[in-house]
Amino acid sequence: MLNRRRIRILGIRGLPARHGGFETFTERLAPYLVERGWEVTVYCQEESRGPIRTDSWLGVRRVIIPSGPDTPLSTIRFDLASIRHAARHDDLCLTLGYNTAILTVLLRGRGIHNILNMDGVEWKRSKWSFPAKAWFYINDWAGCLLSSHLIADNPHIKTLVQRRTTASRVSCIPYGTDILGDVSMAPLTELGLVPSTYFTVIARPEPENSLLQLVSAFSRRRRGAQLAVLGKLLPDNPYHEAVRRAASEEVVFLGEIYDHHVLASLRKHCIGYLHGHQVGGTNPSLLEAMGAGNAVLAHDNKFNRWVVADGALYFGTEAEADDAISRLIVDTALRDRLARSSLDRAAEAFSWESVLEQYRVLLTRWARPVQRDEFRPTTSIRKEIEQVRIDKSR
Repeated sequence: MLNRRRIRILGIRGLPARHGGFETFTERLAPYLVERGWEVTVYCQEESRGPIRTDSWLGVRRVIIPSGPDTPLSTIRFDLASIRHAARHDDLCLTLGYNTAILTVLLRGRGIHNILNMDGVEWKRSKWSFPAKAWFYINDWAGCLLSSHLIADNPHIKTLVQRRTTASRVSCIPYGTDILGDVSMAPLTELGLVPSTYFTVIARPEPENSLLQLVSAFSRRRRGAQLAVLGKLLPDNPYHEAVRRAASEEVVFLGEIYDHHVLASLRKHCIGYLHGHQVGGTNPSLLEAMGAGNAVLAHDNKFNRWVVADGALYFGTEAEADDAISRLIVDTALRDRLARSSLDRAAEAFSWESVLEQYRVLLTRWARPVQRDEFRPTTSIRKEIEQVRIDKSR
Protein backbone atom coordinates (compact mmCIF):
# COMPACT_ATOMS: atom_id res chain seq x y z
CA MET A 1 0.00 0.00 0.00
CA LEU A 2 1.12 3.58 -0.70
CA ASN A 3 0.27 6.90 0.92
CA ARG A 4 -1.23 8.73 -2.05
CA ARG A 5 -2.76 12.17 -2.29
CA ARG A 6 -5.92 13.33 -3.96
CA ILE A 7 -6.90 16.74 -5.28
CA ARG A 8 -9.92 18.29 -6.99
CA ILE A 9 -9.43 21.32 -9.24
CA LEU A 10 -12.31 23.79 -9.57
CA GLY A 11 -12.90 27.16 -11.23
CA ILE A 12 -11.98 26.46 -14.86
CA ARG A 13 -14.06 25.70 -17.95
CA GLY A 14 -12.42 22.32 -18.44
CA LEU A 15 -9.77 20.17 -20.10
CA PRO A 16 -8.21 20.14 -22.60
CA ALA A 17 -7.60 23.90 -22.55
CA ARG A 18 -9.68 25.98 -24.95
CA HIS A 19 -10.41 29.19 -23.10
CA GLY A 20 -7.66 30.89 -21.13
CA GLY A 21 -4.72 30.90 -18.78
CA PHE A 22 -6.20 28.89 -15.92
CA GLU A 23 -7.22 26.11 -18.32
CA THR A 24 -3.72 26.03 -19.84
CA PHE A 25 -2.22 25.96 -16.34
CA THR A 26 -4.47 23.05 -15.31
CA GLU A 27 -3.53 21.23 -18.50
CA ARG A 28 0.05 21.31 -17.23
CA LEU A 29 -0.48 20.82 -13.49
CA ALA A 30 -2.96 17.93 -13.57
CA PRO A 31 -0.82 15.49 -15.62
CA TYR A 32 2.27 16.63 -13.68
CA LEU A 33 0.63 15.52 -10.43
CA VAL A 34 -0.69 12.29 -12.00
CA GLU A 35 2.86 11.36 -13.01
CA ARG A 36 3.87 11.79 -9.37
CA GLY A 37 1.20 9.47 -8.02
CA TRP A 38 -1.64 11.87 -7.26
CA GLU A 39 -5.29 11.15 -7.98
CA VAL A 40 -6.51 14.28 -9.79
CA THR A 41 -10.12 15.25 -10.49
CA VAL A 42 -10.97 18.29 -12.63
CA TYR A 43 -14.45 19.78 -12.97
CA CYS A 44 -15.44 20.64 -16.56
CA GLN A 45 -18.31 22.83 -17.77
CA GLU A 46 -20.40 21.77 -20.76
CA GLU A 47 -22.86 23.95 -22.67
CA SER A 48 -25.72 21.45 -22.67
CA ARG A 49 -28.29 19.88 -20.39
CA GLY A 50 -28.17 16.45 -18.83
CA PRO A 51 -26.75 14.42 -15.96
CA ILE A 52 -23.25 14.76 -14.54
CA ARG A 53 -20.84 12.21 -16.01
CA THR A 54 -17.18 11.30 -15.68
CA ASP A 55 -14.39 10.22 -18.00
CA SER A 56 -10.58 10.22 -18.11
CA TRP A 57 -8.06 12.45 -19.91
CA LEU A 58 -4.30 11.75 -19.62
CA GLY A 59 -4.98 9.90 -16.38
CA VAL A 60 -6.99 12.82 -14.99
CA ARG A 61 -10.57 12.13 -13.89
CA ARG A 62 -12.93 14.66 -15.46
CA VAL A 63 -16.29 15.41 -13.86
CA ILE A 64 -18.37 16.92 -16.67
CA ILE A 65 -21.25 19.12 -15.54
CA PRO A 66 -23.76 20.29 -18.20
CA SER A 67 -24.77 23.86 -17.28
CA GLY A 68 -26.62 25.21 -20.29
CA PRO A 69 -25.67 28.14 -22.57
CA ASP A 70 -22.48 30.10 -21.87
CA THR A 71 -23.79 32.91 -19.64
CA PRO A 72 -22.63 34.37 -16.29
CA LEU A 73 -25.58 32.66 -14.59
CA SER A 74 -24.60 29.30 -16.11
CA THR A 75 -21.04 29.77 -14.81
CA ILE A 76 -22.32 30.41 -11.29
CA ARG A 77 -24.59 27.37 -11.60
CA PHE A 78 -21.60 25.28 -12.75
CA ASP A 79 -19.39 26.52 -9.91
CA LEU A 80 -22.10 25.73 -7.35
CA ALA A 81 -22.59 22.23 -8.76
CA SER A 82 -18.81 21.64 -8.75
CA ILE A 83 -18.45 22.79 -5.14
CA ARG A 84 -21.41 20.72 -3.97
CA HIS A 85 -19.97 17.66 -5.71
CA ALA A 86 -16.50 18.24 -4.21
CA ALA A 87 -18.05 18.77 -0.75
CA ARG A 88 -19.27 15.16 -0.79
CA HIS A 89 -15.65 13.99 -0.69
CA ASP A 90 -12.73 14.60 1.61
CA ASP A 91 -10.10 15.62 -0.95
CA LEU A 92 -7.96 18.74 -1.03
CA CYS A 93 -9.45 21.35 -3.39
CA LEU A 94 -7.60 23.86 -5.56
CA THR A 95 -9.90 26.65 -6.77
CA LEU A 96 -8.65 28.87 -9.60
CA GLY A 97 -10.12 32.34 -9.34
CA TYR A 98 -12.29 33.96 -6.66
CA ASN A 99 -15.33 34.95 -8.74
CA THR A 100 -17.68 32.65 -6.80
CA ALA A 101 -15.55 32.20 -3.69
CA ILE A 102 -18.50 32.84 -1.38
CA LEU A 103 -19.88 29.45 -2.45
CA THR A 104 -16.81 27.70 -1.00
CA VAL A 105 -18.42 28.14 2.42
CA LEU A 106 -19.79 24.67 1.62
CA LEU A 107 -16.24 23.31 1.63
CA ARG A 108 -15.32 25.22 4.77
CA GLY A 109 -18.40 23.87 6.54
CA ARG A 110 -17.29 20.32 5.78
CA GLY A 111 -13.75 20.96 7.02
CA ILE A 112 -12.30 20.47 3.52
CA HIS A 113 -9.06 22.30 2.78
CA ASN A 114 -9.36 24.67 -0.17
CA ILE A 115 -6.36 26.44 -1.73
CA LEU A 116 -7.47 29.51 -3.72
CA ASN A 117 -5.53 31.18 -6.53
CA MET A 118 -6.66 34.81 -6.31
CA ASP A 119 -5.88 35.69 -9.95
CA GLY A 120 -6.14 39.46 -10.60
CA VAL A 121 -8.29 42.32 -9.30
CA GLU A 122 -11.51 41.58 -11.16
CA TRP A 123 -13.70 44.04 -9.26
CA LYS A 124 -11.62 46.98 -10.54
CA ARG A 125 -12.40 46.34 -14.20
CA SER A 126 -14.41 49.20 -15.71
CA LYS A 127 -16.35 46.85 -18.00
CA TRP A 128 -18.45 45.62 -15.08
CA SER A 129 -21.62 47.27 -13.83
CA PHE A 130 -21.80 48.37 -10.20
CA PRO A 131 -23.72 45.22 -9.10
CA ALA A 132 -21.10 43.02 -10.84
CA LYS A 133 -18.24 44.93 -9.21
CA ALA A 134 -19.94 44.55 -5.83
CA TRP A 135 -20.30 40.79 -6.42
CA PHE A 136 -16.61 40.42 -7.27
CA TYR A 137 -15.56 42.60 -4.33
CA ILE A 138 -17.60 40.49 -1.91
CA ASN A 139 -16.09 37.32 -3.35
CA ASP A 140 -12.59 38.79 -3.12
CA TRP A 141 -13.10 39.14 0.63
CA ALA A 142 -14.90 35.79 0.89
CA GLY A 143 -12.01 34.01 -0.79
CA CYS A 144 -9.54 35.49 1.69
CA LEU A 145 -11.67 34.59 4.69
CA LEU A 146 -12.94 31.13 3.70
CA SER A 147 -9.86 29.54 2.08
CA SER A 148 -7.26 27.47 3.87
CA HIS A 149 -4.44 29.12 1.95
CA LEU A 150 -4.11 31.67 -0.86
CA ILE A 151 -1.89 31.87 -3.94
CA ALA A 152 -0.94 35.08 -5.74
CA ASP A 153 0.82 34.94 -9.11
CA ASN A 154 2.58 38.28 -8.70
CA PRO A 155 4.21 39.94 -5.65
CA HIS A 156 1.98 42.99 -6.06
CA ILE A 157 -1.13 40.81 -6.00
CA LYS A 158 0.25 39.20 -2.85
CA THR A 159 0.61 42.65 -1.25
CA LEU A 160 -3.04 43.41 -2.05
CA VAL A 161 -4.24 40.05 -0.69
CA GLN A 162 -2.25 40.42 2.53
CA ARG A 163 -4.32 43.48 3.40
CA ARG A 164 -7.27 41.12 3.93
CA THR A 165 -5.43 38.39 5.83
CA THR A 166 -2.00 37.52 7.22
CA ALA A 167 1.22 37.13 5.23
CA SER A 168 1.64 33.50 6.34
CA ARG A 169 -1.60 32.55 4.57
CA VAL A 170 -0.40 33.76 1.15
CA SER A 171 2.16 32.16 -1.19
CA CYS A 172 3.45 33.78 -4.37
CA ILE A 173 3.77 31.34 -7.28
CA PRO A 174 3.78 32.79 -10.81
CA TYR A 175 2.35 31.41 -14.01
CA GLY A 176 4.67 29.44 -16.31
CA THR A 177 5.71 29.38 -19.94
CA ASP A 178 7.62 27.27 -22.46
CA ILE A 179 10.72 28.41 -24.29
CA LEU A 180 9.90 27.99 -27.97
CA GLY A 181 12.40 26.31 -30.26
CA ASP A 182 12.08 26.10 -34.02
CA VAL A 183 8.51 26.80 -35.13
CA SER A 184 7.01 26.31 -38.58
CA MET A 185 6.06 29.40 -40.58
CA ALA A 186 3.37 27.52 -42.51
CA PRO A 187 0.41 28.78 -40.42
CA LEU A 188 1.34 32.37 -41.27
CA THR A 189 0.72 31.80 -44.97
CA GLU A 190 -2.86 30.74 -44.28
CA LEU A 191 -3.35 33.91 -42.24
CA GLY A 192 -1.86 36.15 -44.93
CA LEU A 193 1.09 37.22 -42.80
CA VAL A 194 4.78 37.45 -43.69
CA PRO A 195 7.40 36.56 -41.03
CA SER A 196 9.09 39.53 -39.31
CA THR A 197 6.68 42.07 -40.82
CA TYR A 198 3.97 42.20 -38.15
CA PHE A 199 3.34 42.79 -34.46
CA THR A 200 0.96 40.71 -32.35
CA VAL A 201 -1.47 41.63 -29.61
CA ILE A 202 -3.38 38.82 -27.91
CA ALA A 203 -6.01 39.98 -25.44
CA ARG A 204 -9.67 40.10 -24.61
CA PRO A 205 -10.90 43.36 -26.19
CA GLU A 206 -11.59 45.27 -22.98
CA PRO A 207 -10.66 48.83 -21.87
CA GLU A 208 -8.31 47.48 -19.14
CA ASN A 209 -6.29 45.72 -21.86
CA SER A 210 -5.68 49.00 -23.76
CA LEU A 211 -6.64 47.49 -27.11
CA LEU A 212 -8.20 50.70 -28.44
CA GLN A 213 -5.14 52.66 -27.32
CA LEU A 214 -2.74 50.25 -29.03
CA VAL A 215 -4.72 50.01 -32.28
CA SER A 216 -5.05 53.80 -32.39
CA ALA A 217 -1.32 54.27 -31.73
CA PHE A 218 -0.36 51.78 -34.42
CA SER A 219 -2.76 53.39 -36.91
CA ARG A 220 -1.44 56.93 -36.44
CA ARG A 221 0.89 56.60 -39.41
CA ARG A 222 1.86 54.29 -42.23
CA ARG A 223 4.09 51.59 -40.72
CA GLY A 224 5.10 49.31 -43.58
CA ALA A 225 4.18 46.53 -41.13
CA GLN A 226 1.00 44.90 -39.88
CA LEU A 227 -0.64 44.53 -36.50
CA ALA A 228 -2.23 41.10 -35.97
CA VAL A 229 -4.97 41.36 -33.33
CA LEU A 230 -6.20 38.14 -31.70
CA GLY A 231 -9.44 38.35 -29.76
CA LYS A 232 -13.17 38.11 -30.35
CA LEU A 233 -14.77 41.39 -31.47
CA LEU A 234 -18.56 41.49 -31.24
CA PRO A 235 -20.57 43.67 -33.64
CA ASP A 236 -22.95 44.95 -30.95
CA ASN A 237 -20.24 45.96 -28.46
CA PRO A 238 -19.49 49.73 -28.53
CA TYR A 239 -15.89 49.31 -27.40
CA HIS A 240 -15.22 46.61 -30.00
CA GLU A 241 -16.71 48.82 -32.72
CA ALA A 242 -14.49 51.71 -31.60
CA VAL A 243 -11.46 49.45 -31.97
CA ARG A 244 -12.48 48.53 -35.52
CA ARG A 245 -13.08 52.17 -36.48
CA ALA A 246 -9.66 53.19 -35.14
CA ALA A 247 -7.82 50.56 -37.20
CA SER A 248 -5.86 51.43 -40.32
CA GLU A 249 -5.67 49.07 -43.29
CA GLU A 250 -2.47 47.64 -41.79
CA VAL A 251 -4.38 46.18 -38.81
CA VAL A 252 -5.57 42.59 -39.26
CA PHE A 253 -8.26 41.15 -36.96
CA LEU A 254 -7.76 37.39 -36.71
CA GLY A 255 -10.47 36.61 -34.16
CA GLU A 256 -10.04 33.92 -31.53
CA ILE A 257 -7.29 31.35 -32.14
CA TYR A 258 -6.68 28.48 -29.69
CA ASP A 259 -4.60 26.17 -31.88
CA HIS A 260 -1.24 25.88 -30.11
CA HIS A 261 0.74 25.45 -33.34
CA VAL A 262 -0.77 28.56 -34.94
CA LEU A 263 -0.21 30.63 -31.80
CA ALA A 264 3.39 29.47 -31.53
CA SER A 265 4.02 30.44 -35.16
CA LEU A 266 2.44 33.86 -34.69
CA ARG A 267 4.54 34.58 -31.62
CA LYS A 268 7.82 33.18 -32.87
CA HIS A 269 7.95 35.09 -36.16
CA CYS A 270 6.63 38.53 -35.23
CA ILE A 271 8.54 41.82 -34.89
CA GLY A 272 7.32 42.22 -31.34
CA TYR A 273 4.44 41.83 -28.92
CA LEU A 274 2.19 44.67 -27.70
CA HIS A 275 0.81 44.12 -24.21
CA GLY A 276 -1.76 46.55 -22.86
CA HIS A 277 -3.01 44.78 -19.71
CA GLN A 278 -3.40 47.25 -16.86
CA VAL A 279 -5.18 45.20 -14.15
CA GLY A 280 -4.01 41.80 -12.99
CA GLY A 281 -0.94 39.90 -12.00
CA THR A 282 1.31 37.72 -14.15
CA ASN A 283 -0.43 37.50 -17.51
CA PRO A 284 -0.07 34.26 -19.53
CA SER A 285 -0.01 36.00 -22.93
CA LEU A 286 2.88 38.18 -21.82
CA LEU A 287 4.87 35.20 -20.55
CA GLU A 288 4.24 33.24 -23.75
CA ALA A 289 5.51 36.19 -25.78
CA MET A 290 8.64 36.25 -23.63
CA GLY A 291 9.11 32.51 -24.06
CA ALA A 292 8.93 33.06 -27.84
CA GLY A 293 11.73 35.62 -27.62
CA ASN A 294 9.56 38.62 -28.49
CA ALA A 295 10.57 42.21 -28.06
CA VAL A 296 7.84 43.54 -25.76
CA LEU A 297 6.04 46.87 -25.55
CA ALA A 298 3.98 46.81 -22.34
CA HIS A 299 1.65 49.11 -20.48
CA ASP A 300 3.57 50.83 -17.70
CA ASN A 301 2.31 49.39 -14.42
CA LYS A 302 3.84 47.56 -11.47
CA PHE A 303 2.50 44.15 -12.51
CA ASN A 304 4.07 44.23 -15.98
CA ARG A 305 7.31 45.78 -14.73
CA TRP A 306 7.80 42.91 -12.27
CA VAL A 307 7.23 40.33 -15.02
CA VAL A 308 9.42 41.76 -17.79
CA ALA A 309 11.70 43.96 -15.64
CA ASP A 310 14.11 45.95 -17.84
CA GLY A 311 13.47 43.80 -20.89
CA ALA A 312 10.66 45.84 -22.41
CA LEU A 313 9.66 49.26 -23.65
CA TYR A 314 6.77 50.76 -21.68
CA PHE A 315 3.96 53.15 -22.55
CA GLY A 316 1.36 55.10 -20.64
CA THR A 317 -0.17 57.22 -23.39
CA GLU A 318 -1.10 56.67 -27.02
CA ALA A 319 1.72 58.98 -28.09
CA GLU A 320 4.26 56.94 -26.11
CA ALA A 321 2.99 53.73 -27.71
CA ASP A 322 3.22 55.33 -31.17
CA ASP A 323 6.83 56.34 -30.58
CA ALA A 324 7.83 52.94 -29.17
CA ILE A 325 6.29 51.07 -32.12
CA SER A 326 8.26 53.26 -34.53
CA ARG A 327 11.48 52.53 -32.63
CA LEU A 328 10.89 48.79 -32.68
CA ILE A 329 10.31 48.78 -36.44
CA VAL A 330 13.55 50.57 -37.36
CA ASP A 331 15.95 49.58 -34.55
CA THR A 332 16.87 45.92 -35.00
CA ALA A 333 19.57 46.14 -32.30
CA LEU A 334 16.96 47.28 -29.78
CA ARG A 335 14.63 44.44 -30.79
CA ASP A 336 17.41 41.87 -30.41
CA ARG A 337 18.36 43.18 -26.96
CA LEU A 338 14.76 43.07 -25.73
CA ALA A 339 14.24 39.62 -27.23
CA ARG A 340 17.28 38.21 -25.41
CA SER A 341 16.15 39.80 -22.17
CA SER A 342 12.65 38.28 -22.58
CA LEU A 343 14.07 34.81 -23.08
CA ASP A 344 16.48 35.09 -20.15
CA ARG A 345 13.77 36.34 -17.80
CA ALA A 346 11.31 33.64 -18.92
CA ALA A 347 13.85 30.86 -18.39
CA GLU A 348 15.01 32.23 -15.05
CA ALA A 349 11.69 32.97 -13.34
CA PHE A 350 8.82 31.34 -15.22
CA SER A 351 9.77 27.85 -16.38
CA TRP A 352 6.90 25.39 -16.11
CA GLU A 353 9.04 22.83 -14.29
CA SER A 354 9.79 25.33 -11.52
CA VAL A 355 6.21 26.61 -11.28
CA LEU A 356 4.62 23.16 -11.18
CA GLU A 357 7.07 21.89 -8.58
CA GLN A 358 6.30 24.89 -6.35
CA TYR A 359 2.62 23.98 -6.59
CA ARG A 360 3.32 20.32 -5.83
CA VAL A 361 5.28 21.21 -2.70
CA LEU A 362 2.58 23.59 -1.45
CA LEU A 363 -0.29 21.20 -2.20
CA THR A 364 1.53 18.31 -0.53
CA ARG A 365 1.55 20.27 2.73
CA TRP A 366 -2.25 20.47 2.68
CA ALA A 367 -3.34 17.16 1.14
CA ARG A 368 -4.26 14.32 3.46
CA PRO A 369 -2.47 11.08 2.51
CA VAL A 370 -4.81 8.18 1.74
CA GLN A 371 -3.99 4.51 1.73
CA ARG A 372 -4.28 3.17 -1.81
CA ASP A 373 -2.70 0.47 -3.90
CA GLU A 374 0.37 1.82 -5.61
CA PHE A 375 -0.54 3.63 -8.80
CA ARG A 376 1.75 4.27 -11.72
CA PRO A 377 0.59 5.91 -14.94
CA THR A 378 0.45 3.45 -17.82
CA THR A 379 2.99 3.71 -20.60
CA SER A 380 0.30 5.05 -22.94
CA ILE A 381 -0.66 7.81 -20.51
CA ARG A 382 3.00 8.77 -20.03
CA LYS A 383 3.41 8.99 -23.80
CA GLU A 384 0.29 11.15 -24.13
CA ILE A 385 1.48 13.51 -21.39
CA GLU A 386 4.90 13.81 -22.99
CA GLN A 387 3.32 14.51 -26.40
CA VAL A 388 1.26 17.34 -24.86
CA ARG A 389 4.47 18.88 -23.52
CA ILE A 390 6.21 18.56 -26.88
CA ASP A 391 3.27 20.17 -28.66
CA LYS A 392 3.21 23.04 -26.16
CA SER A 393 6.92 23.80 -26.59
CA ARG A 394 6.85 23.93 -30.38
